Order: sequence, then C-alpha cells, then structure tokens
Amino acid sequence: MHLALFRVEIPFTTTFTHKSASRAATQSVWVVAQTGEVIGVGEGCPREYVTGESLGSAQAFFEEHCESLCRTVQSVANLRTWVNTHTASIDTNPAAWCAMELAMLEMFARCEGVPVERVLDLPTTTGAFTYSAIVSDSEAEQFRRTVAQYRAMGFVDFKLKLSDDLNHNHEKIKRMRTEHAQTPLRIRVDANNLWADVDTAVRDLRELAWNFVGIEEPLSPNAFDGMREVSECTGSPIILDESFLRVDQVAALARDAERWIINVRVSKMGGLFRSLAVVQAAGQAGIPVIVGAQVGETSVLTRAALVVARAAGTNLVAQEGAFGTHLLQTDVANPVLMFGAGGILKADDYALATASGWGLTLRPTQDFAVSLSE
Repeated sequence: MHLALFRVEIPFTTTFTHKSASRAATQSVWVVAQTGEVIGVGEGCPREYVTGESLGSAQAFFEEHCESLCRTVQSVANLRTWVNTHTASIDTNPAAWCAMELAMLEMFARCEGVPVERVLDLPTTTGAFTYSAIVSDSEAEQFRRTVAQYRAMGFVDFKLKLSDDLNHNHEKIKRMRTEHAQTPLRIRVDANNLWADVDTAVRDLRELAWNFVGIEEPLSPNAFDGMREVSECTGSPIILDESFLRVDQVAALARDAERWIINVRVSKMGGLFRSLAVVQAAGQAGIPVIVGAQVGETSVLTRAALVVARAAGTNLVAQEGAFGTHLLQTDVANPVLMFGAGGILKADDYALATASGWGLTLRPTQDFAVSLSE
C-alpha cells in the first residue's frame, strides 16, 4: 500500500461567516491510498478552533505514521486495530486521521468490489436523507435573501449562526417569525461559544423568544455545568460540538441525557470507526445526535456521513452538510453528491448501494489538490 497527502483548494461561491471564523475556500486535506491499480480517497477538515489542528499539523501526523501504516495495515481488521491502539494520537489529530482512514477503507472496499458499508458489516446506503438549511452570520439583507432561497427550495429545518450583536440576532428571529409564519419551522441556533457567563446567555436567548430545537455551544468549550444551567433555564437542549470530541465523554452526559444533543462530524470525531462508536454509545444513553459537517466538505465526507446518519437511525435529530456546488465553486465528484429540493439527498439516484468504495466518480486529483507528500 502507498499513501499520498494533498491539500484541497476549492473556492466558495460565497463567504461563510460565524463567530469563530470567516471562510471563503476549503481548508481540507486529501489522502489517496493505493495498492496495485486500486485506489481509495479520503478527506479531513482540520480546524484550529474545533480540534486545534492545522494543515501543518495534519501533514506532520501523516509523515509520522505513513510508513508504519503502509507496512502493517493490510486489511480492515488491521485498520480497526490501529484505531483502537492509537487513541491518544488520533485524539489530537482527528481530521488528519479521518482522511487517512477513509482512503484506506475505500481502497479495501474497492479491492473487494463492494461499497464501504460492506467491509464495515453495515447495511448499504439507500433511501432519502433530509438536510438542514445552514445560515451564516451575514448582514440583514443577505440573511433575508439566503433564508428566502432556502424556503423557496422547501426547507423547514434551519440552523442559524448567532452574532455577538444582540440586535442583529433579534432581527434574524423577527424575520423568521414574520416573513415565514405560514410554515412551522424547526430552528436551532449555533452560538459558537458566544457568551462568557450563564446569566448573559440565558437573558439573550430568552429575549429571542423562540422555542429552539437546540442551542449549540452557548458558552466556552467544555463548560458543561454552565451549559446545563442554560438548558434548564431556556428549556432547550444544548448541542455539543467543540465540547464533544471523544466517545468516552458520553458517560458523563447520560445522567441528564435530555439536556444534550451531540453533533457528530466525521472529520471532527476522527473518522468512521470513531463516529460510529459515538452514535452507538449515544443511542444507548438516550442522547440524540446530529450528523454534522465542516464548512467546505466535498462529496467524499458527505458520502462518509451518510453511513453515520443511517447508523443513527431514529436517534438522528438533524443532518448537516451535502452543500456540494451550492457552496463550492466546483466539487471533486461528478455528479456531485448534494441535497436538492427540500434539502433531500436521494442515495438511490447515485447507486451508492451497488457501486464499489464510496461509489463516486472523481475528477483528476490535480484539478483540485496540491501535493504535500512529494
């Protein structure tokens, strides 16, 4: 087996903004795994404000482990063992590992001529998946246009990025209430660690006067006691994103499972094995999950997340991502794996249950990536 690392460079159609970052292009790593003529591909999205990773740290992790992986991992069973015996290293490099793991999983699946689900002993991916509309923290008129476009497509499930300007947040909710009152909307908000204390968070959220499906990361990361208070005072569960990175965190949340929703992003969690473990543990604890996405994911991470969403079953609250060329100026796959009207992605339209590997037809790597391993 041979592994190669690349940096993905794809501009967005529009700048995506929230409190922690503003982004106009992808920030992703791409791994190609090859044995003989068979290749597999994987993607990861290092984010400094989520897992402390950068493109540089991802490259360092790849260089540290590439040789030993090529020497010792010859099967899916070997790969699973590697994940289980390198927990601490993956904990600090989840996006880098995600790209490597996904590439090797596809390579092994293509060697057998089956979808990735088959080598994981999971059901193949069929049916429809419904995605949320994600609205960034834009100025008022842009916000209005974006929401109107989503509504015209039939979206009813929204995730709104909050601002540190309370008046601006009020204006957003007012528009949702007055301009789209004809349809009941499911709205959750993402604060991206906006507030410094419980009292301010509760006051500002109450003033928005909406029964939110969930409130994502209202306080600083890992401020669990404070976030419990926010949930108790607002009546909305807390969605954990930056504050939830490992499966062993589930146990501490189980005692008041009704207060939490876990955002499971494949890159953030460190690949498919670890994402599936979180979904299983959360289900056993009675904690709902959202299968999320990093801004700028391509069709490869979208495809991997479908496996996780299907595994979550009825415990799935919402699904994010699958933006494809709604956000990217171009994607790595043709056709692009992305949602359509109503936010629905129909897996059967792509024959994912019968095609080998991820089942995607990819453009040449040199069209969208720059080598980091030559």
